[in-house]
Amino acid sequence: MNAIKIAPSILSADFARLGEDIKAIDGAGCDYIHIDVMDGHFVPNITLGPPVIKSLRACTSKPFDVHLMIDPAQPYLEAFADAGADIITVHAEADKHLHRSLGVIRGLGKKAGVSLNPATPANVIEHVLDMVDLILVMTVNPGFGGQSFIESQLEKIRQIRAMIGDRNIELEVDGGVTPANCDSVIEAGANVLVAGSAVFGSDDFKATIEALRGSA
Repeated sequence: MNAIKIAPSILSADFARLGEDIKAIDGAGCDYIHIDVMDGHFVPNITLGPPVIKSLRACTSKPFDVHLMIDPAQPYLEAFADAGADIITVHAEADKHLHRSLGVIRGLGKKAGVSLNPATPANVIEHVLDMVDLILVMTVNPGFGGQSFIESQLEKIRQIRAMIGDRNIELEVDGGVTPANCDSVIEAGANVLVAGSAVFGSDDFKATIEALRGSA
C-alpha cells in the first residue's frame, strides 16, 4: 500500500488567518491541503469557492485536495481547476453523471476523486474505478467539522481497498480521524487521512501530523 499521507482540513483552521495556517501545516509536514467546499444545498453549511482557493495557492506548493460537497458540481469543475486544485473530488450522491464528471476532471489535467457518504454502499463506484485517482470515504455525515467517527465505515474502507486491488488509487478517509483511532483506519486500508479538528485543535501541528501516520 502507498505511504500514509496526512491531509489537514482547513475547515478547522482560523478563517481570519488561513494563509498563515496553511503555511504552518506545510511546515509541520502535511502531505496535502484538504479544502472542503460546501454549498448550503448538498450539505447544511457554506464555506468557500474558487476565488479564495486561488488566493491561497501562493501560500504553499503542497497539493490542494479539493473536496466538492456541492450539487451540481460539473458546472464548476473548470473554475476549481483554474483556481489551483490538484485533486478534485465529487460526491457520487450529488452527481447524476459521475462518469462524465470524472472524465472532465481528468481532461482538465487534474486527479479525479469520488466521495461516498456513510449510508452510500461501496458498489456505487464499481463501474468508475478505472477513472478515479482517489476514493474518499466519509466517516461522518458531511457538512460540519468536529464530528465523531462512525465505526461502521471501517468495513466499507476494507471493501473498497479490496475493490481497488492493484490499481493506483489512493483511499482517503475524512471525518473524526484522530491519533486515537488512526491505526484502525490505516489497518482497514486507508492511506490518506483527513484531519481538521485533530490538527488545528492541537498545540503542536507537527507532533499531531506524525501521530496521525499511525504506529505502522
